[in-house]
Amino acid sequence: MGLITATQASYYSGSDHGDYQFTSLEHIINQFIIAYVGEEKIISKIKRTDVAFHAQRALQEFSFDVFKCTKSWEIEVPATLTMTLPQDYVNYVKIVKVDNNGIHQVLYPTSYTSDPTAPKQTGSIGNENFIDDNADGAVDLQDESNTWDLYNDGTVGDASINDYDSDEYDDLVGGRYGLDPQFAQTNGSFYINENKGRIHFSSNVSGNTVILKYISDSLGTDAEMKVHKFAEEAMYKQIAYAILSTKANVPEYMIARFKREAFATKRKAKLRLSNIKLEEITQILRGKSKHIKH
Repeated sequence: MGLITATQASYYSGSDHGDYQFTSLEHIINQFIIAYVGEEKIISKIKRTDVAFHAQRALQEFSFDVFKCTKSWEIEVPATLTMTLPQDYVNYVKIVKVDNNGIHQVLYPTSYTSDPTAPKQTGSIGNENFIDDNADGAVDLQDESNTWDLYNDGTVGDASINDYDSDEYDDLVGGRYGLDPQFAQTNGSFYINENKGRIHFSSNVSGNTVILKYISDSLGTDAEMKVHKFAEEAMYKQIAYAILSTKANVPEYMIARFKREAFATKRKAKLRLSNIKLEEITQILRGKSKHIKH
């Protein structure tokens, strides 16, 4: 029986377009147990829950290094200049601002400010009294720190000769020598407060559309727990290696064998998923003498 059970009419009228390139994590677990677990097989006996645990761990690691599970989140920056991190956010890849022509303009993280935790207090410096309105022994915290409020109130280039668009540069020829690169652009900047789960933007980004490209671990929902078929064999080898390396009384040569096989199949999956096309390489080579801008 073939793997495709739906008719062409039902496929094109449905919503599961492109799913044939993937296989579910549940399928990976079932096939692994069939191929690797049982008498006279690599693993004589193991609980299904243990296989599921190692399969999920393998999927997480593959999402970071092999699948490049990148998602995009588009918002219009509000007046508060903040954006809540997506629910399945692990790390950011890039944040861009979209101009009127739909072109991406890269935003850069700022390293000269932060959003520290700020307790509510009264009194002068050296004689602070922290506020505990709830009388629960915990100090009340401000919604925003004074440090970040001051940064938000400023604009790129204020009281500074770092602004590329400033006329002050006309009289300061050569003054850009040694300029910090993060000030040598007017796209804007951001700071990620991972403890509070928010992204803060500089004031010149207000009202603009920004796109957050970020990495997830593919374990957010059941629908996301799927594996590209190019990496299916690598998943089996990684699960087998993880199980054998944690079991007692397994010969070292067996562990070493599956470690090599897991590394080799993972490398093959990376090459397959790199999606390099001959035409694209040719285009790059033809333009190798031209200056390439990012």
